[in-house]
Amino acid sequence: MLKIANLHAYYGSIEALKGIDIEIAPGVVTCLIGSNGAGKTTLLKAISGMIRRTGSIVFDERNELIGESPTRIARRSIVHVPEGRHIFPGLSVEENLEVGTIAWHGFFGRKPYETEKRSVFDLFPRLEERRGQLGWSLSGGEQQMLAIGRALMARPKLLMLDEPSMGLAPVIVSDLFRKIVEINKLGIPILLVEQNARLALEISDFAYVLDQGRVRIEGKAKDLRTDPRVQEAYLGRFAGKTQPN
Repeated sequence: MLKIANLHAYYGSIEALKGIDIEIAPGVVTCLIGSNGAGKTTLLKAISGMIRRTGSIVFDERNELIGESPTRIARRSIVHVPEGRHIFPGLSVEENLEVGTIAWHGFFGRKPYETEKRSVFDLFPRLEERRGQLGWSLSGGEQQMLAIGRALMARPKLLMLDEPSMGLAPVIVSDLFRKIVEINKLGIPILLVEQNARLALEISDFAYVLDQGRVRIEGKAKDLRTDPRVQEAYLGRFAGKTQPN
């Protein structure tokens, strides 16, 4: 579905990604784990066309994304939920959701989007309860729901989530990740960047470990959960064991 080959990405003269090779298969959850500064967010930005990059990013076996604008990439239904959510605080929940339809609906389109909105409200009932509230008045967890809901309104063929658990209480994170699994069960492939490596590996099918702009380890998520290198660096000393009471 998405094949990345020899990808280099740059912030000015600084090379942040150094020859990345990654494949995202249809219908699965693929996670990127690694320490801060490893290149995880940079990779999502490179796919979205937000930074300068070279190499190859092929979507659906025929669409080369290198050289395409972020707008064009979004219209291919590659949808990016950025770190920090970035909802529109002065718009209501419903208005934020409507923004997500722009890629296929247009700014002043007349195509109905009630089906998409109903699906989002079914997934996140809290958003329906707060449909008229302004974005700034929502809690952090509700804002993250809204950011993901807005992305779903775009009819994604690939959903990229950058640190969805950031700043949220553990109980909210657990519920949010159950929703991510539900979204994937709808057939939407997900590329997940997540600092909570344990949780990311639990819900993912495949995983890549990035370090200093390179892929260091890759494999099935269930195998990486028991890989001593991953356990030592990202899962802590109780990985694979029952933690004491």
